[in-house]
Amino acid sequence: MAGWEVFALRYAVHERRAFENFIRTPDPHDAPMPMDYFVWVVRRGGRVVVVDTGFTPEGGAKRGRTLIRPVEAALRQLGVDPGTVEDVVITHLHYDHAGNLDLFPKARFHLQEAEMGFATGRHMCQACIRYPFDVEDVVRMVRAVYAERVVFHDGDAEIDEGLSLHKVGGHSAGLQMVRVETARGPLVLASDAAHFMANIERQNPFPIFFDLGALAQGWRAARRLAGAEERIIAGHDPLVRELHPPVEGSEGETVALHLPPLR
Repeated sequence: MAGWEVFALRYAVHERRAFENFIRTPDPHDAPMPMDYFVWVVRRGGRVVVVDTGFTPEGGAKRGRTLIRPVEAALRQLGVDPGTVEDVVITHLHYDHAGNLDLFPKARFHLQEAEMGFATGRHMCQACIRYPFDVEDVVRMVRAVYAERVVFHDGDAEIDEGLSLHKVGGHSAGLQMVRVETARGPLVLASDAAHFMANIERQNPFPIFFDLGALAQGWRAARRLAGAEERIIAGHDPLVRELHPPVEGSEGETVALHLPPLR
């Protein structure tokens, strides 16, 4: 069923070089290749689902990221009161996707069971694997489990008509993508299954991953679920804002993904 609106809300940026975004450096001159940080809003009528919750100002500062606007401010600018949101999808528990959980006191958090086990299991004893996680975010999610506010999924699941979750793993053991039916066809919010579209196009992965084979298979899944590459929304790509129309009053920081691309 078509009819969902989908928005990408940029809240932060990190200036980087190309070599930091690929296993194999794609450019011998090592050009600048900044990374944008987004949360997403899926909306139909009065029904609002938030996808990922970004990082906290403290979490971003600790890692040298530049906060453009707090996630709460970005949501409110779009007319979303986080205090009333009932469903939040967490694609995975890395610090830049699962901070700010306290902004959503009424929400159910939709999470892959494999991701919760991963973030609290034996692999977190290795610093190189736990690096993208913030322990306080994980603890907050554990508290949400005990408060009966987490909906665990094991693989693919439809959480509303035309809105489904798809486990791919790879970047993190329980990473999930979100497929949304819109007026221009199905959109796939790839999250960190593809930081940049260039990761897919060049088959050259972002260098943080748990299972390289699953990561590569995730690209194939994104193509299959979207049906067209232009409907795959990469998780950190500045092209997202270049290719999609801005929302009035957002100064280009929020774009409408459900509308026809600008080019």
